Amino acid sequence: MEFPSDLRYALEQTLSGLKQNTLTVQAQALSERYRFQTGTGRRLLTEDIQAAAYAAVRMPATFGAICKALEVSLACTEISPSSLLDAGAGTGAACFSAVQFLSLNQVTCLEREDAMSKLGRHLMQQAGPESLKQAVWKSCDLVKDPVPHSADLVIASYVLGEMGSQEREAAAKKLWNAADQMLLLIEPGTPVGFAQLNELRSLLLAEGAYLAAPCPTQGTCPIAKGDWCHFTCRIARSKLHRQLKGADAPYEDEKFCYLALVKKPAHPAIARIRRHPKIEPGKITLELCTKNGLEQAIIRKRDGAAFKKARKSNCGDEWTE
Repeated sequence: MEFPSDLRYALEQTLSGLKQNTLTVQAQALSERYRFQTGTGRRLLTEDIQAAAYAAVRMPATFGAICKALEVSLACTEISPSSLLDAGAGTGAACFSAVQFLSLNQVTCLEREDAMSKLGRHLMQQAGPESLKQAVWKSCDLVKDPVPHSADLVIASYVLGEMGSQEREAAAKKLWNAADQMLLLIEPGTPVGFAQLNELRSLLLAEGAYLAAPCPTQGTCPIAKGDWCHFTCRIARSKLHRQLKGADAPYEDEKFCYLALVKKPAHPAIARIRRHPKIEPGKITLELCTKNGLEQAIIRKRDGAAFKKARKSNCGDEWTE
């Protein structure tokens, strides 16, 4: 997946006035803060240079994860949202993702940190379509403040995991009530991120939500304690991104978990591949999550079209054979 070229250009132009070694130090410090302080409720980004470092190293992967989750989720419903509420908008990654799939006539961004919203507004003015240029940014702490209004689609990406358990549940309920059609939650593809979303899954199903994606079942998650479900998107890295992260690979693999919850029954996948397919001579093994629980499918070469399909499949894909 490619980060939009106009957005990449706008971001790199914005960063061009900053010393690369300063950005590198801030990017490394940011990584440490997110690794060890996420979930404590502490404010992790408060200065312009920190927001710039965040956008440089995290915005492309965040964009990729949201694009993948949103594309799959919309395919499991009949909805066509025209308004978006980006909760914990950061520098606007979810908004730039949403306009890849939707024609939006109203966009609202909620963000606690002035440094993040300042940069997000700038990027939208420089690289966004008209719907993002007209986006309304509001200062909002999802823990303390009410959600100001509703929207067809509410996205909260990489934000609820920064809260304590009770705060996260209260914020999730507020966001669910603000969603007229769909609430999309995205968190890191880690055991902790999965466990947090699984708790919210149970909470919001009890509130009357329906699951659209990725889960085929509306019941209790069948994954055993200690295991977790996550997906991966691959995003191309720019030269600057490689330099700031000290990486040689021309791409980055972002692991993420997500939940798409809707107000009306959806048509979720019959089965979804939950691990990378295991390819061996003459056979491919798929680990599946189905409406009946976890299953394993062995596809052999003699199965013809199904075998060819399995060879091209990836973790997170729907499986219908």
